Amino acid sequence: MPADVYKLMVTLPLDEARSIIAGSLAEGRRRGLQPLTVVVLDAGGHVVSLDREDGSGTLRVEVAKGKAGAALGIGIGSGVVGERNQGRDAFLASVATASGGVFVPVPGGVLVLDDASRVIGAVGISGDASPEDQACAVAGIESAGYTAGLDAAG
Repeated sequence: MPADVYKLMVTLPLDEARSIIAGSLAEGRRRGLQPLTVVVLDAGGHVVSLDREDGSGTLRVEVAKGKAGAALGIGIGSGVVGERNQGRDAFLASVATASGGVFVPVPGGVLVLDDASRVIGAVGISGDASPEDQACAVAGIESAGYTAGLDAAG
């Protein structure tokens, strides 16, 4: 019986995900925001790491994961998804249903890009106003040495 198994390719290492979370939470504290929940997903949409600050609401994990999922699923920041699809309520509801709820098209979900602008994961944050959540995600990604991907067009 073999002692080892084949390992999956890692797109975003655990230590780097934790660094993104630490940077995001530090930015939230610097801004004096409400308690944040931060989730980091790999390129396949699986949770790499997650932190929920004391006092964070009970649905924040699902919302943060949905923001990151929207970014990964469409290939742009979750807020951009929402902006581009205003007035297309049936489309947004259909995608949310098809994704099993892992699609929240409001600011706070940001792609993590490597040095070749490839998507290696996404960060989702929930806890304060969505633009503040997004700013913290960007700060965390950049503090870890990655590029934050919001909109490939600009």
